[in-house]
Amino acid sequence: MNIAATSSFVLNRRHLLGIEGLSREEILGLLDLAEEFVELNRQIEKKRTSLRGRTQINLFFESSTRTQSSFELAGKRLGADVMNMAVNSSAMKKGETLIDTAMTLNAMHPDILVVRHHASGAVELLAQKVDGSVINAGDGAHEHPTQALLDALTIRRNKGRIEGLIVAICGDVLHSRVARSNIILLNALGANVRVVGPSTLLPSNVERLGVKVMRDMREGLQDADIVMMLRLQRERMNGSFVPSSQEYFAYFGLDQRKLAYAKKDALVMHPGPMNRGVEIDSSVADGAQSLIREQVEMGVAVRMAVLEALARNLPNA
Repeated sequence: MNIAATSSFVLNRRHLLGIEGLSREEILGLLDLAEEFVELNRQIEKKRTSLRGRTQINLFFESSTRTQSSFELAGKRLGADVMNMAVNSSAMKKGETLIDTAMTLNAMHPDILVVRHHASGAVELLAQKVDGSVINAGDGAHEHPTQALLDALTIRRNKGRIEGLIVAICGDVLHSRVARSNIILLNALGANVRVVGPSTLLPSNVERLGVKVMRDMREGLQDADIVMMLRLQRERMNGSFVPSSQEYFAYFGLDQRKLAYAKKDALVMHPGPMNRGVEIDSSVADGAQSLIREQVEMGVAVRMAVLEALARNLPNA
């Protein structure tokens, strides 16, 4: 049985470059539309035709199996023609600039560009140079809007609400675009957000984002409803931010002992990929309180919702 769309939500903007700037109503509209796609994705017939005739190019300057594959699946389930560009083996290696790449792609008339880039702001620059819609699939340590949306959808489906929940975001906040997008979104929907980590991995003035800052896991997890662990992003680190993986895990890795400080019905999340034994113990990652596998399922639904909501605003002529 193919489920017809009931939500008529349209994202009245050309691009999705971040959570920052989205209204509460826009966030809720995307989450409600994504709910429909969760149901659709559990049917045998998963195809829609709403993006038939549209071209979607996934342009990833950083490798990401999870995000790229879910955007590809999302586009195909909506009927788009989807092309993945392996930038590592393309003209960028020969010295082509980001602007050159944008102009080349624009000449092919894509409707939607899904872009991941290692430099903060690169996606916004690219959006200024193309005629279609651009979706930020992660830019440097800046933002990762669809990850925050899928996390919010996962929380809402399991807790029934986001408002009033205590969410502890733990670990490498300094280098995390996931943390930044989640903080902005969760605050917009009324959650109480904490960031927990060693001083070396917390941005200066992070309190300005409207979070409580804690440097001890026991204090940070006290009475938390959601414990969101972050990956230790060594590829973004210049110099030594933690003494060793073993010491980091001892103080800031999530195990059953530390999780016991949170509420009894607390749920555990991780954007992936996980470093088991560094950020999170396998017994927690695979345990009854873990939502990590469900986050992957919600990722496809949320990316379908974003593609659909932007496509509804694209010109038809």
